[in-house]
Amino acid sequence: MNRLGPALAISVLVLACQRAISSGPTAAGAGAPLQQSPPAAGGAPLVYVSNEESTEISVIDSATDTLMGNIFVGKRPRGIKISPDGNTLYVALSGSPMAPPGTDESKLPPPDRSADGIAVVDMAARRLVRTLSTGEDPESFDFTADGSTLYVSNEDAATVTVVSLPSGRIISTVAVGGEPEGVRLRPDGKVVYVTSEADNEVAVIDTMSNRLIAKIPTGARPRGIVFTRDGTRAYISAEQGGSVTLVDAAKHVALIDIPIGAKGAKPMGMAISPSGETVYVSCGRGGVVALIDVASNRVTKIIEGVGMRPWGIGLTADGKKLYTANGPSNDVSVIDVATGTVVKKIPAGKGPWGVAITR
Repeated sequence: MNRLGPALAISVLVLACQRAISSGPTAAGAGAPLQQSPPAAGGAPLVYVSNEESTEISVIDSATDTLMGNIFVGKRPRGIKISPDGNTLYVALSGSPMAPPGTDESKLPPPDRSADGIAVVDMAARRLVRTLSTGEDPESFDFTADGSTLYVSNEDAATVTVVSLPSGRIISTVAVGGEPEGVRLRPDGKVVYVTSEADNEVAVIDTMSNRLIAKIPTGARPRGIVFTRDGTRAYISAEQGGSVTLVDAAKHVALIDIPIGAKGAKPMGMAISPSGETVYVSCGRGGVVALIDVASNRVTKIIEGVGMRPWGIGLTADGKKLYTANGPSNDVSVIDVATGTVVKKIPAGKGPWGVAITR
């Protein structure tokens, strides 16, 4: 049996740690490995961005709006959220090849199912600690308020898996519409909404029984979901509909479609202001962010020149800054909410997709 000498053993251990924390394949503008970076200035929130076309997430200091570095997580990171206790970052990974609309899927390589899962990142140590096996091609997810249960949309499988945390054990699998994406629990935790891109509907799952109890028709190709603070209404972005569907979240019925109105708008990611008065909608290839007034359910402002295909969107807890992930340009836009202007664009990894911000 071969054994390593003490000096060599220490060298191997150090190298392994560096690989675990450093970035994956180098992307344009990628920062230094995070173990070499200082903490955010003055305890400012950190902005985490998943990079779909590379294997890492980018970490941004919101005080200076600069890239601190990248953390390796695995293949095709998309959905990204911070646990309710604020200690752990979860990232949806997929081994399925990318297939934008119009792709001839018969010519795609086979999926790598060993890459599917939910990455678990220790935020204090800034490293990947494990990957949970939660279903085929996971895209997005949400937590119960106590962080004990995870609901995961599995795009290729047209299912939602219910996962116990921290064990990662699958409790239940629920069939939903085709190409499920957005996942959001109502504030009271009694139901979870899941968008179906292919079927133009939202599945409603009762969280006590983990059974499908309703389907809500929406605009074409629904993506994101936000609830009002009291949970009485939900807003669903409809990419191909160019609109947002307003839903009665108690009766699970669609009320109206709110047109965005901006040229080329493809509603994608969503966020709601801390006051609950404004819904922010990233509009993909339209390159804008739309503001919807919750009281009137009308678009009151369009922020132009946001970036190339803004998708994921995140709002700081004080409501002062918006961040959008702009896939084709490999950067993140910083928007000053008070003025409605883009104040900076930050290089990220390749294909920025989702945004999560610490409180």
